[in-house]
Amino acid sequence: MTIAFTPSESAPVETESAVVPEPAGPFMAEEPEFWEPSAPEAPEVPEVPEVPAVQETDREDRHDQDDQDDQDDQHDQPHDPVVVRDARDFGVYARTGGWAFALKVARSVRPGGQPAEGTARTKVSAKAFAEIAGCSPERVMRYYKAWDMAADDGLVPQFEVLVPGEDIELPEADVWLSYYTSRNSASSVRGQAISAAAEAEGIRPTKALEVAENPTALRAAILADPGTAEAARGALLDRMKEDPALQTEMARAFARTDDLKKAVASEAKAADRIGYVRQIVENGQIKTPAGQTVEAPAELRAEAERHLSLLDELDDSEEAGEWAGEAYDTVKGLVAKAVEEDPALRVQERRTKFYNSLQKATKVFEELTLDEVMEEDIYEADMLQRLEALQEAIGTCISALRKATTTS
Repeated sequence: MTIAFTPSESAPVETESAVVPEPAGPFMAEEPEFWEPSAPEAPEVPEVPEVPAVQETDREDRHDQDDQDDQDDQHDQPHDPVVVRDARDFGVYARTGGWAFALKVARSVRPGGQPAEGTARTKVSAKAFAEIAGCSPERVMRYYKAWDMAADDGLVPQFEVLVPGEDIELPEADVWLSYYTSRNSASSVRGQAISAAAEAEGIRPTKALEVAENPTALRAAILADPGTAEAARGALLDRMKEDPALQTEMARAFARTDDLKKAVASEAKAADRIGYVRQIVENGQIKTPAGQTVEAPAELRAEAERHLSLLDELDDSEEAGEWAGEAYDTVKGLVAKAVEEDPALRVQERRTKFYNSLQKATKVFEELTLDEVMEEDIYEADMLQRLEALQEAIGTCISALRKATTTS
């Protein structure tokens, strides 16, 4: 048996009935930490069980240097078999994650309805396996289904070729969550809808279900990561197209937040201006200040096309308000110029503008409720003065129109 000495020890150590003689001569600094007897009949050193190599990624989790030195001092000592077994089990789980437990289910469970033939005779039902394990059959079947999906993808062997107690090479731990879901959400109506949407997007349903079952994690990702926030924004916009209730909720939320309300108004104004320019390019028509719709001159249409191309080249992250305002003002000025340079259009524009104003004034006057003046004490001298001034203005307008009619 090998006996270990420390520098502070000056006497030999007794082990059982044998006494190890004190070595001759003083201890030197270069002597090994362990003293080995020179006699040929000395007992052999017990073989130290081999511990699985530590993964490169696990080295970042080492303790401080003092703890590491203590571990190095004990490295050559025999390890308790129970500790060795735990360490090896831990190494397997660190490398494979849930696959280690899924394998135990896959090689030992035979769900009801499957024939008990060949190696399957020794397998048990999910219920029996769960009773032995002390858990629910539903949990066992979630592991079973995860293995089944992975087998369909060729990642692990099919159940039929697995023998109870057989060990195989397992996939990496990171892949496990792509197949396993910790809840039965996939079988619900909500889960089925999520699974269908995930398949339509070309991803595994288990990934989408995992996100749906942890909204707090989703919120944290949206708050912290611009890319996730952009994906969430696009998803919300797509959903709002078919969800009137969500449209109302989002509109209410924006209307109740001052900063968002201002931003919406600004973007709406920019969108209207861009739409004005786009309408000229696509339809070849302009809308005059008085509301007339006429054919756009070639020069005006070409200028509108130039501004629209600049607007379309803007990235989503660029502010379009300033560019939209410049395009709108430029095109609007060209429209006014086109109206003034065309005599017939100019006359029609002024006629339309006058008629629109007359209609508005007539509508406002018709809305006055004179009955209330008689029934309630609301009369003030200023009201009569304003009406008399309006009457005089109307008389002047009528005289001017009659004169113009006589002249023409």
